[in-house]
Amino acid sequence: MFTCPIPAPDPHRIRLAHGGGGEMTSRLIEDIFLPAFGTENRTQHDSAVVSAPKGKLAITTDSFVVHPIEFSGGDIGSLAIHGTVNDLSMSGARPLYITAGFILEEGLDTAVLSRIAHSMGQAARQAGIAIVAGDTKVVEQGKGDGLYINTSGIGIVEHSLAIAPSSIEPGDAVLVSGDIGRHGITIMSARAGIDLQTDLQSDSANLWPSVSTLLQSGIAIHCLRDITRGGLSMTLNELAETSGTTILLDETAIPVCETVRSTCDLLGLDILQTACEGRYLAIVPEKQAEQTLLALQRHNPEAARIGTVIPSGTAPLLIDGLLGVRRILSKPYGEQLPRIC
Repeated sequence: MFTCPIPAPDPHRIRLAHGGGGEMTSRLIEDIFLPAFGTENRTQHDSAVVSAPKGKLAITTDSFVVHPIEFSGGDIGSLAIHGTVNDLSMSGARPLYITAGFILEEGLDTAVLSRIAHSMGQAARQAGIAIVAGDTKVVEQGKGDGLYINTSGIGIVEHSLAIAPSSIEPGDAVLVSGDIGRHGITIMSARAGIDLQTDLQSDSANLWPSVSTLLQSGIAIHCLRDITRGGLSMTLNELAETSGTTILLDETAIPVCETVRSTCDLLGLDILQTACEGRYLAIVPEKQAEQTLLALQRHNPEAARIGTVIPSGTAPLLIDGLLGVRRILSKPYGEQLPRIC
C-alpha cells in the first residue's frame, strides 16, 4: 500500500501551530509553563480573579524585547519579573500578582524557552509575586527575534505617603541604591561579542526588599524611580522637569565599578546614560538622608548620596564634574544601546 504520512513536527522547536489555541498550545502550557510557574490556583480560564488586602492597588504593564534574550546575570524571563516588580515598588507598592504574554518566533528552541520560563518562575517566587494569567502567540520565522514578553503587574499600597515626582522639594537629598551601568555594559558586550575578561553581570534585581526597608524605617520618601533606559541623565531630567526643580549632582559621589567605567571610556559611551535594571533613586528630606543611606546600604554597600534638589535654575539637571566645573546634563537624544530591556 502507498501511504502519505503527515510530516512529524520537530518536538524541540516552536511552530506556528503552538499559537493556534489547539493541542500544541495545550502541550506548550502543560509541558513548559505550568511546571515552571507552578499549578496552584490554576483555573485554566481567560482571566484571574484575585483577592487583595484592603488598601490602594498599583497597576503597571511593560514589554521586554532585550537582545540577546540570555545574558550574564539574567535573561528576558527574570528581567520581565524584575522590571514589573520594580515599577510597582517605585510607587511604594508591595507586588502581588503578574500576568505574562509571550510572543514566540517560529523556530525558537524549546529548550531555550524552558530555561527562560523556569528562570521567570524562580524570579517570581523569590519576589513573592504570583504569575496568575498569561497568553501565547507565535509569529513567522524572522518576525519575532526569538521571544518577546509583555507583563502587567498589580501591587498593594499599604502606606499614606505620596511617593511621586510632585512631592520633590528644594532641599531634598538624592540617593542611588548602588553602582550604575552594569546592565547596559553587560548587554552591549554580549551583543558585540566583547570578552571583558571579568565576572561583570547585569544588575537586574528585585528592588522591593530595599524599598520595603525604607518604608519600614519610617522615612518620609518623596520620590522613587528606577534607572533604566537613558540612564541617570534621563531619569533625573524627567524628575526635575516634572517637579519644577533643578537637581545638582556631585560626579565624584556617583558609584561606578571599574569595569563599567573603563569600558565606557574605551568605547566612548556616557556612563550617566548607561542603563541599569536593578538600581533606583530615592529622593528624601535632607534630615533623613543619612538614615536613608544606611537603610540602602543594608542591601547594597555601594549605595550613595549623589546630589541635592535646588530651586529651579538654568537647567533641570546640573553636575559638578571631576575637575570642579559645573555643567548642564541634557536628556539623551536617543538610546546609546536599544533593546536593553
